[in-house]
Amino acid sequence: MQYEDRITIPTPEGVALELTLAGLGSRAVAGGVDLVFKGLIVGLLLIVLLAALGASGALVIVPAIGLTLLLYDVGFETLRGGRTPGKSIVGLRVVRSGGGRVDLTASMIRNVLRLVDGITLSYVPTIISIVATSRNQRLGDLAADTVVIRDRRAIDAAQPGFAAGARPARAEPIRAAAGASWDVSAVPVEDLATVRAFLERRNGLGRDARARLAAQLDGALRPRVGGADVSDPERFLEILYDAKRARS
Repeated sequence: MQYEDRITIPTPEGVALELTLAGLGSRAVAGGVDLVFKGLIVGLLLIVLLAALGASGALVIVPAIGLTLLLYDVGFETLRGGRTPGKSIVGLRVVRSGGGRVDLTASMIRNVLRLVDGITLSYVPTIISIVATSRNQRLGDLAADTVVIRDRRAIDAAQPGFAAGARPARAEPIRAAAGASWDVSAVPVEDLATVRAFLERRNGLGRDARARLAAQLDGALRPRVGGADVSDPERFLEILYDAKRARS
């Protein structure tokens, strides 16, 4: 289901995960930043090729540039959770349409097509596709089954932690100390988004449904957290969310 610039995706835990889609403007800014970085890399590549190969270097310039542009996008997207430098600065990232992490195959598909519908055609097909599709997808996104969203960490940065808001101010040092001792490195960002969705919506759930969902999330995530010494499932999820967010 879509409304405004958001999409809602059901998760196996029974909690609806809401993702905020990136619009044409923010994607254009991120793409512009990446173009600057790409231009610097390509310029350096040209200097090296011409210096090393002389006039014969011109024969490999076009394929070398294409490969460099492809590796830039694919490398950053697969190694940095869907975030190129431009997307990181603007607060965007690429994910699969189901909310999962973008993989090598999907990134390769969307970025091979970028070489065709991007600079080659002055981004005209890209602009038309983003404006015309319901999920703001360009042709590469449609082929790879991906979407570009606002990074949850960028959205969270301006919001208070759940544990801080759910407890008196004097409890904040206790929460911070508990979370600081936990090893949350094995908890993926996608699972953290599910935790956030539950914490945001728990007050609107019935008592039994709330307890059941909290227990399911606790059972799925606690084995990935080292040093967690809180028995209450909701308190565990609160501290987990704030600890992971602080270290992001």
